[in-house]
Amino acid sequence: MKLHCSAANPKAVKADMIAVLVPSDEALFAKHKAALCTMFPAASAALASGDFTGKANTSVMVYTDAKAPTPRLLIVGLGEMAKLDLEVVRRAAANAAKAASSKKLAHVAVVVPEISSLATEQLAEALTEGIMLAAYKFVKYYSGNDKNDKNNKSNDAPKGNTVTTLTLVAAEKTNKTTLASLKSGAEYARLVSQAVIVARNLANAPNNEIYPESLAAEAQTLAKSSGFKLTVLDKKKIAALKMHGLLGVNQGSTRPPVFLVMEYMNGATNAKPIVLVGKGVTFDTGGISIKPSAGMAEMKADMHGAATVIATMYAVAKLGLRLNLIGLVPSTDNMPSGSAIVPGDIITYSNGTSVEVDNTDAEGRLILADALLYAQRYKPQAVIDLATLTGACVVALGHVASGLMGTDDALKARLRSSADYTHEYVCELPLYAEYDELLKSDVADIKNVGGRWAGAITAAMFLKRFVGDMPWAHLDIAGTAMLSSDAPYAPKGGSGVGVRLLCDALRKWE
Repeated sequence: MKLHCSAANPKAVKADMIAVLVPSDEALFAKHKAALCTMFPAASAALASGDFTGKANTSVMVYTDAKAPTPRLLIVGLGEMAKLDLEVVRRAAANAAKAASSKKLAHVAVVVPEISSLATEQLAEALTEGIMLAAYKFVKYYSGNDKNDKNNKSNDAPKGNTVTTLTLVAAEKTNKTTLASLKSGAEYARLVSQAVIVARNLANAPNNEIYPESLAAEAQTLAKSSGFKLTVLDKKKIAALKMHGLLGVNQGSTRPPVFLVMEYMNGATNAKPIVLVGKGVTFDTGGISIKPSAGMAEMKADMHGAATVIATMYAVAKLGLRLNLIGLVPSTDNMPSGSAIVPGDIITYSNGTSVEVDNTDAEGRLILADALLYAQRYKPQAVIDLATLTGACVVALGHVASGLMGTDDALKARLRSSADYTHEYVCELPLYAEYDELLKSDVADIKNVGGRWAGAITAAMFLKRFVGDMPWAHLDIAGTAMLSSDAPYAPKGGSGVGVRLLCDALRKWE
């Protein structure tokens, strides 16, 4: 998306639509109403009707003049100033993006509201995120969107986000320093939002497009375009490293596994890296412990943890953050066949830990264990893994918050802070030693499942066995990664969750 920031009179801005954000407080609403009616006389009737009051999540479209620089004015409600925060601003911008996209508009201008409690840079971030993320749709496979399909002349295919240009408009008298802050915040949000869309596209793509080898190819393209290094370990190298969890889950598949090692070393030479680990199960049938057929198509997004890590590596490299970052992705699908791993099989990991596979549908933790063991070679200052790991986490937290567990209080505090800032909420669950009892096996060191109770916690307790002394945090994104209905700026399907949270935490890393 093209991005412009300027200090100008809104009436003189040239765009397909200009959006103005208005609070609902009586005195402030009256002040904005008078200013808008003076600047855009065509708005008088709509504002005088009383139908629009500035309430949050509402808007009214006004057509100004066909000859005017901007023929459409969208007035968007912010709600009460006392309740105003960055999320309200994001959602107001999302309202504008959806209105523009519904009318297939390409250039949207947004007047930056004057809100003393929010920094200019933060406002620019929220506005840009709302515009870029709100109208996203995965429309790649609709025939009407295929430019090479000469036989299809239809214009009925659903459209993605038609907005290609965003102009943020500051007050005419805005000084150079404030304008620079506006540009800085908008550019940060543009790059991060671009990465969120990368993650969404990977998660939404069907299994016949994204499988382990093609996921590696996509990561290679992103590495070349942004500047991080990618090494792809094939099945032979995976076997040499004794990654028996990844090999075991892959047994039933006709497609070989891969293990992606992404490196971005832009910090001090002696600075320990931060390691991100993403679950890359490109399709999860459940294996021999097969899932019900209803809803199984959603399991194309069981690699969303991998998508988030790959997209975060891309964003961090594009941003040029001064740190050392490693991304690890074990990737396979989980298929039932005559060669598939079965309940009762025992896997022995490279550190000697033996695991009884009690349920082949608890495969994500089996491959993440290999990645966590591999991460130890970096002696990292922190390890964060992300995985669509358990249905139990969805039962506990729904689609609102990701489950947060881990061994390091400072690391968890970082993630909570960035989760609140980005509105990608996390909720901490405990890792009490008593939960280990549920993983006891009669024939091996541990089982890969702990039974019906505390499923999200016992999955994390399993992973904890492979962490060693690394500071570690685990994010179970099963509920937040795969949405069953539209959110304000994330559509049904892959949400891209975690990219904004991680990027915020990484840019603030000390």
